[in-house]
Formats: sequence, structure tokens, C-alpha cells
Amino acid sequence: QVQLVESGGGLVQPGGSLRLSCAASGIIFSIYDMTWYRQAPGKHHEWVATLASGRRTAYADSVKGRFTISRDDGENTVYLQMNSLKPEDTARYYCSAAGPQIYWGQGTQVTVSS
Repeated sequence: QVQLVESGGGLVQPGGSLRLSCAASGIIFSIYDMTWYRQAPGKHHEWVATLASGRRTAYADSVKGRFTISRDDGENTVYLQMNSLKPEDTARYYCSAAGPQIYWGQGTQVTVSS
């Protein structure tokens, strides 16, 4: 059974930092491209960042320079380090694994508010 489990969300003040984790099981993690998406209330899913199995990274313009995606293939985990958080970063964050099939986690809530 394939599982992607996100963690690390919470409430943070503007300008603060959080690190999200997504632990995968049931897949050969190293061959999957890993992506973070987010969905704010009343809005569509928004692509945030991708870290391909070949280690290429890509970021949405809205998070470039503030967020960093990384992965530990030995731990089957992908991370999203989020710095200089803004209220508009408030959303539910999801990880996705894309390879022979596509899998999604259940998400973790990030709220940026003073």
C-alpha cells in the first residue's frame, strides 16, 4: 500500500519559517519526481515546487528565493523549507509523487498570521 504522509504544518507569524516533511512508503522513492502543491480556501491547487529524481528543481515564482525543496532518498522523504512566510502562503500543502503512477498525500495545514 502506497502512503504519502505530510507533517510539519502549523501556525506561524509572518516572516517566520516552517519545514514540511513528506514521508513515502510502498514506492521506489528514488525514481519518483516529488512535488509540493498547495490549496488556499476558495482557490485551485497551486504548484509550489518540484524536485525530480534527477535532482533538478523548479519553483513557482511566488515562492522562489524563500522556499527550498530537498529530498533524502535513504529516508524516503521530501522536505519543503519555507522561510520569510507571508499571509498569502496560508494553505493546505500536499506532496505528490509522480512516476509510473501518481500518488498524493492528505496534506498539512500552514497558517501564516499574526
